[in-house]
Amino acid sequence: MNTNNKVARLAGLMYLLYFLTTIPADVFGRDALIIAGDAAGTAVNITAHAWQFRISFVGDIVSYVFFFLAAWALFVLLKPVNKNLAVLLMLLNLGGVAIACMNDLNLVAAQLLSSGAEYLNVFQTGQLHALALFFLDLYDNVYWIAQIFFAAWLFPLGYLVFKSGYLPKILGIILMVHFFFWTTTFFCHFLFPGFTAVTFISYPLGFIAEFGLTLWLLIMGAKEQK
Repeated sequence: MNTNNKVARLAGLMYLLYFLTTIPADVFGRDALIIAGDAAGTAVNITAHAWQFRISFVGDIVSYVFFFLAAWALFVLLKPVNKNLAVLLMLLNLGGVAIACMNDLNLVAAQLLSSGAEYLNVFQTGQLHALALFFLDLYDNVYWIAQIFFAAWLFPLGYLVFKSGYLPKILGIILMVHFFFWTTTFFCHFLFPGFTAVTFISYPLGFIAEFGLTLWLLIMGAKEQK
């Protein structure tokens, strides 16, 4: 197996492990427990399913480790195309990963406030529930701050894939288009929170772009560079 294939399949494997850890942590671990606008109900769910909630933020952190390792492998794979852009894509990924990992402290805070610890007796029950939901809302907003980095890294990644000659050009084009839609989604979240129509394009496009790249790297690998 040529060197490019080895690195490409390593990148694909890390990307796949990222998907396999982040989606269950988010959808099954956390979203199932959070009731929008219901502080008391959410606090009761977190307390009753404390282990499930812990798994959600541990899964988050582990998934971002895999995501950064995928970025590192892509840097190695695409560095011969343009070293400066390859460094840029890895740094942008690292910026998003750092924010996302620190953001999990908001989940830890929400669980601590719902833990019933004795030192929290100075607060009334309703106050604790409201604070827990506040930290969950804060988590959601910091999550979107991290997305501007994850959106930005898509453009150099797509450009390098397009120019590489050993990965499909169509994947590079889709990744660059995804950059524009995911950036738009970020701005809509903060500036036009009621406008969600763009998500009907950005989410499916993101899945096609990033999961498509993952499968290609993992199954097809990459041609040997000339």
